[in-house]
Amino acid sequence: MNKEDLDLNLIRELIEQQDAEKLKELLSGMHPADIAELCDELDVEEAQFIYQQMDNETAADVLIEMDEDAQKDFLETLPSETIAKKFVDYMDTDDAVDIIREMDEEKQEEILSHIEDIEQAGDIVDLLKYDENTAGGLMGTEMVIVKENWSMPECLKEMRMQAEEMDEIYYVYVVDDEERLRGVFPLKRMITSPSVSKVKHVMRKDPISVHVDTPIDEVVQTIEKYDLVAVPVVDSIGRLVGRITVDDVMDEVREQAERDYQLASGLSQDVETDDNVLRQTTARLPWLLIGMAGGIGSSMILGNFDNIFATHPEMALFIPLIGGTGGNVGTQSSAIVVQGLANNSLDASNTWKQILKESVVALINATIISMLVYIYNFICFGATATVTYSVSLSLFAVVMFASIFGTLVPLTLEKMKIDPAIATGPFITTTNDILAMVFYMAITVLLS
Repeated sequence: MNKEDLDLNLIRELIEQQDAEKLKELLSGMHPADIAELCDELDVEEAQFIYQQMDNETAADVLIEMDEDAQKDFLETLPSETIAKKFVDYMDTDDAVDIIREMDEEKQEEILSHIEDIEQAGDIVDLLKYDENTAGGLMGTEMVIVKENWSMPECLKEMRMQAEEMDEIYYVYVVDDEERLRGVFPLKRMITSPSVSKVKHVMRKDPISVHVDTPIDEVVQTIEKYDLVAVPVVDSIGRLVGRITVDDVMDEVREQAERDYQLASGLSQDVETDDNVLRQTTARLPWLLIGMAGGIGSSMILGNFDNIFATHPEMALFIPLIGGTGGNVGTQSSAIVVQGLANNSLDASNTWKQILKESVVALINATIISMLVYIYNFICFGATATVTYSVSLSLFAVVMFASIFGTLVPLTLEKMKIDPAIATGPFITTTNDILAMVFYMAITVLLS
């Protein structure tokens, strides 16, 4: 049964009636992700009653799938011992770390003290030390590991024992006696290889791996480039310390995409549709104030040329065209560069090459746009009118400048280790609006 098949009012009615048996029947067979979505729509007390009807393993899976805010609100109502014994004990280490990391230090220590599996608690403590934006902060420690000198029967026996504690097996990793990563053991070779063979004779050597300090975006690129389901993580001396699975990476990709989209849209912080008014206001207001300042700047520039508009009132008709074209062109250019930097198809070191390419594109676009506007003004106002030439020349200058500026800014920010996504959207638009008016008025004065 899926979440869509359930009547939320019926669920609330069963919770109010404390009808545990009927509720268990409705929830049976549902995927943890669907139950999590259901809990997201209920209040904390209602969600608690649902959790009471699930076994610990299912409850842990559901908690992992919950919305972050709903998850946080739910956990705040539970004692540390309950969190440890009902949830953390049944989670993979990477999932447990994601939950514990959001709590204050005192709460973390309390939860860790109640974890029954000392080895798991130790692994969690070690993972919490890593920066959450690195491979170490994203990895889990649940892996099937074999030694390179083991025989095939010995290897198979050990794999069976380790697999009992795991939900999924993506790869079998091979290490030496010092726990350094030596290879990957394909399951196919285990079936096809003679029983007398040692692991090192059939393993795939020099596997793709990442360092514990590798940034998450580089981990994403590695998994994408080599079509991996999981990637091993090694420390500074090559010891295998964890693995990162593709589902962990997809969560990070989604969050990164959402963040970049919000930055490009003019939001200064991560917001959701269900966030309160204050949070949404504080996320939007900074860029709106910048836009307002840009608008005031443009009006001040135009105010100094009221004599031009008095003599040529038709010039005012093209202010939206000049400003809008500059903002659009700049946003296009910056968006292409930001995308290229994000997917590693563009190297920030090749700044001048990219600027040259963008200049050629801008030249073509500027020529076509200015010629079309020239033809329009020629028909409407005649060849001798100031507006005929000034608007076309201004558009040409604005398109050229905006293209180069929109390319240069994100490349510069990337070199300065600043997220180039902030260059798109309102920033580029506002800057180009102001400069477009400067170009427009300067060219008009020269031609008047």
